[in-house]
Amino acid sequence: MLAKTNKAAALVLAILMIGVLTACGGKSNSEGSASPSASATASPATASASASSEPSQETQGSAETRIVKDEFGDVEIPAHPQRVVGVYVEDYLKALGVMPVAQWYHPLWGKQDYLNLDVPLFDTTGSIEALISYNPDLIIVDGAADKEKYGVYSKVAPTYRLPESVLQSSVEMLRVVADVLNIPDKAEEVIADYESKVADGKAKLQASVGKEKVAFIRVNVGEKTLALFGVKNRYTGVIYSEFGLEPIQMAKDMTEYQSILSEEVIPELGADHIIFIPSNGSWDTPEYQEDFKLLDSPLWQSVPAVQKGNIYKFERSHWQSGAITANGMKLDDLLGAMAK
Repeated sequence: MLAKTNKAAALVLAILMIGVLTACGGKSNSEGSASPSASATASPATASASASSEPSQETQGSAETRIVKDEFGDVEIPAHPQRVVGVYVEDYLKALGVMPVAQWYHPLWGKQDYLNLDVPLFDTTGSIEALISYNPDLIIVDGAADKEKYGVYSKVAPTYRLPESVLQSSVEMLRVVADVLNIPDKAEEVIADYESKVADGKAKLQASVGKEKVAFIRVNVGEKTLALFGVKNRYTGVIYSEFGLEPIQMAKDMTEYQSILSEEVIPELGADHIIFIPSNGSWDTPEYQEDFKLLDSPLWQSVPAVQKGNIYKFERSHWQSGAITANGMKLDDLLGAMAK
């Protein structure tokens, strides 16, 4: 009888031990998991603030994203974009060490040859949806994209439109592009090198040219017209605002970016130096060689720059861009032509 009683007691004790161990295991698993009710009660304000300041993981296996503010509002973009299209901003991408998956092209103007990009061409006069074939994960556009175009780009991939407030400064544009790409430190390196180059170049130009008046003119092939660029021109205003050259009074007084020169104002230019670029193509084309014979006319012979031989013919590719790499190349052109 005692033996049977001991066996029964042992069995009861074993059952009790199993129950205790099971209860302890269940408690441990519960404490190691997030409470569904706690997750559900997070406030919308807290969730929104988190999405705006840090990358978010939308679904398991999806790429990290973050919210940034562009010209038209908030936009969700990849936290670390890998396949970028920068329409009219390829210069900034290259300066930051980022190779775009395509580059803009215009049938009349061509492309930005000075960048030497070996990537497919995107015809900006055609369908925006053509960008789909390049599978971009981010598109960056400048001021050429209005809200309607922005909407079409956004259907292809997350799109960031640069704010109007930075479009006049290549340095600020570079900073914004770098921020969008999540590499702000790289921008500061590029800017430091650029500003050092500008400071050195400006000193050399001032020592050589001083306060002599400079005009910038584009020869419009086919139209047989000349466009004087003013100090506010996005592409060439940098030669006055950053490089320290002195504009002719006519360019200084202009409120528009450019103005067609009439023959009667040519003697009033008062330019000691004149920079010319072609509107498209190169100076080697017969049309430009013919158009440039206009300097032989008596009207132009009265201009100091023509009398002194201070006429500079530069190629248009980088001069018709206001980006940071192009601006550095403009400075190189000016130092090569003007600095003694």
